[in-house]
Formats: sequence, C-alpha cells, structure tokens
Amino acid sequence: MRMLLLLTGSLFLLAGCAGKPGLTVPAAEMRPAVATAAVSEDADDPAIWVNPRNPSGSLIIGTNKVKAPAGALVVFDLEGKILQTVANLDRPNNVDVEYGFSLGGKMVDLVVATERLRSRLLVYRIREDAGGIEPAGAIPVFEGQKGEASHPMGIALYKRPRDGAVFAIVSRKTGPSGSYLWQYRLRDQGGQVAGEKVREFGAFSGRGEIEAVAVDDELGFVYYADEEDSIRKYAADPDAQDANRELARFATTGF
Repeated sequence: MRMLLLLTGSLFLLAGCAGKPGLTVPAAEMRPAVATAAVSEDADDPAIWVNPRNPSGSLIIGTNKVKAPAGALVVFDLEGKILQTVANLDRPNNVDVEYGFSLGGKMVDLVVATERLRSRLLVYRIREDAGGIEPAGAIPVFEGQKGEASHPMGIALYKRPRDGAVFAIVSRKTGPSGSYLWQYRLRDQGGQVAGEKVREFGAFSGRGEIEAVAVDDELGFVYYADEEDSIRKYAADPDAQDANRELARFATTGF
C-alpha cells in the first residue's frame, strides 16, 4: 500500500509540474521485456491465448499481413520463439481467441482470423498439446458485397454468458453507416466451425475506416474504433433489446 501511495503521489507531482510553464518532464523510456522473432514482412495484431493449466505455456498468435503465399498466422511462445507458421493465407488481418467452444464432442479453445483477400474467417483450435493450432473451419463473410466492402479486417469474439453461444463480430475495409459491422454465430457443423449471420450494425463517420474491435464478454459490450472520429459502444448480444442502438460515443478529440 505504501508503495502504491508513493507512486500515486509521484504521478500527481509529475502531472502538476507538466502543467507549469518552463518546466519539462522527460519522457519515460519504454523498453520491451521480450521481443518476438521477426516475421518476413508485416507483423500485425496479435492475440494471446492464456493456457489455463500452465500459464507459462501460453501462446501469442499474430499475423504476417501480406498476400499469399507469404501471408501467415504465426504462433510464438512467451519468449518470442516461433513455434508454428501457417502460411499461404491471403492477407490475414486481425486475430482473436475464445475459450470453451463445444466442437466434435469436446470443449476446445478457438483462434479466428480474418483473411481479407478471400473474404472469409479462418478458424483454428488450440492443439491438445497446447503447442500450436490446427484448422477447424472457414466461414465466408460479407457475402453479396463488392470490392473492399467484402474485405474483412477487424474481429472480436464474444461468448454470451447466459448460454455460452460464441459470436464473431467482424469489421471491413469500407462499408455504410448503420451496417458496417456484421456479426456471425459460430456453430459446430460435423466437427468443423460454421457461421450464421445474425446482425448488421455500426454507425460510421465516413472519415477513415473501422478496423479495431474489442468485446467485454462479462459486461456484454462491443467497442470499435471509428478511425479519425471516435470510439463507439454497442451491446454485444444480437438479441439484446435495442441491439442496434449506439450506447456511447467517446474519445472524439486528440487524434
């Protein structure tokens, strides 16, 4: 507690000094504790799978965000060593993880990535030995859309507390206000993961694009970045009352 109070006091002191003319507070130098091995081109948007039985054996799953054949999902250990590369993906963009999905009579943990240039989600499961991932399905998204409106980018997985249903909320390179994001319910279909579209939603300013999406499973909210404009908040449950009503808009300045 004393350490916390000392730290808090120091932060207030620094904040006070920063606001006084003629006083300069040096920028803190941030250094990584660990750096992963390099990928060939464009490392992007990692997700972390926490191993529930052995946290030190957790995995980092990231993308090499380029066209096939170099495009890939790359699995690292917590020391940054590459354990697995799943190549020949056509511009994999973002990736997320979810725990406890019933597949083929077993409870598995999922890894889902957007594959932009093939307009689909790539679904994987954590291997039983927790040393990597293995294929578990592919789901077409934004069907009927043309050009960049059919190209998925951001993804967030949501597990509904009341029944354990798992959903993928997907953003895209461009789209109209009111239906920029599409939501899919994930289901077991003969031991592979299939998806059913259940909702289109999401206001859009038209200024930039929408890529980053995050979900709070426990409280049931989805947040996304309307780039160059704001952060927007909606209910994550497609069956919620007024599910398509924007609940909040914030972080509108300071870009």
